[in-house]
Amino acid sequence: MSFYIYLLAMAGVTYLIRMLPLVLVKNKIENKFILSFLHYIPYSVLTVMTIPAVFSSTGNIYSGLIGFIVALCLAYNKKGLLLTSVLASIAALITELII
Repeated sequence: MSFYIYLLAMAGVTYLIRMLPLVLVKNKIENKFILSFLHYIPYSVLTVMTIPAVFSSTGNIYSGLIGFIVALCLAYNKKGLLLTSVLASIAALITELII
C-alpha cells in the first residue's frame, strides 16, 4: 500500500515541477542573468549525476581516477565521444587488472 502512496507522491512532484514554470511564467524571459542560469542547468545536472558514478563504478577509486584523467585529457584535446569513452574504459580496466 505504501508503494502506491510513494508512487503517487513522486508523480505529483514530477508533474508540479513541469507544470509550475508553464503556469507562472507567461511572458518571455528577458533577464540575461536568468537566461544564462537556465542555459547552464542541463550541464550542471549532468555533471552532478556523472562524476560520482565515475569514481564509484569500479572496484577501486584509483582506476576510476585514471579513467577520468584519460577522458579529461582526450576531451580537452577535442577527441570524439566514442573514442574518449572507449579509451577511458580501457584505461580503467587496465588499472583494475594491475591493482
